[in-house]
Amino acid sequence: MSMHWIKPDTKIPFVRIMKYTTGLVSITAILLAVLALVRHGGLIYGIDFKGGSNVELKFKQPVEIDAVRGGLDTVGLGKSEIKYFGDRQSVLLATEMSTTDVKGVEAEVRKALDGKFGAGAYEIQRVEMVGPKVGADLRAQAFWAVMVSLVLILGYITWRFEFKFALGAIVATTHDVVIALGLFTLLGKTFTLPVLAAILTIAGYSTNDTIVVFDRIRENLRRGARQTLGDTIDLSINETLSRTVLTALTVVIVLVALYVYGGEIIRDFAWVMLLGVLIGTYSSIFVASPIVLLWQGKGIRLRK
Repeated sequence: MSMHWIKPDTKIPFVRIMKYTTGLVSITAILLAVLALVRHGGLIYGIDFKGGSNVELKFKQPVEIDAVRGGLDTVGLGKSEIKYFGDRQSVLLATEMSTTDVKGVEAEVRKALDGKFGAGAYEIQRVEMVGPKVGADLRAQAFWAVMVSLVLILGYITWRFEFKFALGAIVATTHDVVIALGLFTLLGKTFTLPVLAAILTIAGYSTNDTIVVFDRIRENLRRGARQTLGDTIDLSINETLSRTVLTALTVVIVLVALYVYGGEIIRDFAWVMLLGVLIGTYSSIFVASPIVLLWQGKGIRLRK
């Protein structure tokens, strides 16, 4: 069975429609993402980045989240996120509660839950604390991790290709990260370490997808296959389209499986990756190449 389920002689005029997709779709999506971030006052940081405590509880009987929340509210644990952790007997509590040590957190949780469920109705299996300073340090490290990765990508693609290709890849990657974070925030989800890992993975995936297209553009430019850069970009994207779509589809299937069966710990990672792969596939076609065209000084007007 041939892998070219998109016909090899397909001639979709990508360059002609780029001005609509890039101008309307991308700008609209970025504006929505920025508005979502502004509305929430930035990213909604989890305990990993703002400090607090994670408490893993194991109940002897299935419990309702509302019942657990009601019990915890009696002692005022502050703003807390409570969710199942695998099954309906396992509950993960993430709270901003600040005490002097792990034993203090455990004592407050027991005080809250004993009155609601009884002392023997559950076990505290794990308590982890993150101080405010550690959270601030992690935020700074996360920012620099993303910045350094973008600079390295810029340097690597400039070395492999030319600066205009590196610029296209960086704009496309930044586009993917901003939109993914904006949509994630719009849904009211919290930014945690697994989400940061997903963002860095998106940067790598998006760059790899873009390089495949750029590599084919470079090959076709050397062959002198067409007269203009716009024609060469059209030819190259059509030639790699089957590979681009199949790769994205394969990754999406894996991520959907991870989201459904991976459990709570990996669910946010899979969700952000899913957004990133879909946006990255779009940007490798409709964002990176227009930047190369614009930098070349000829622009999309060549195809009019």
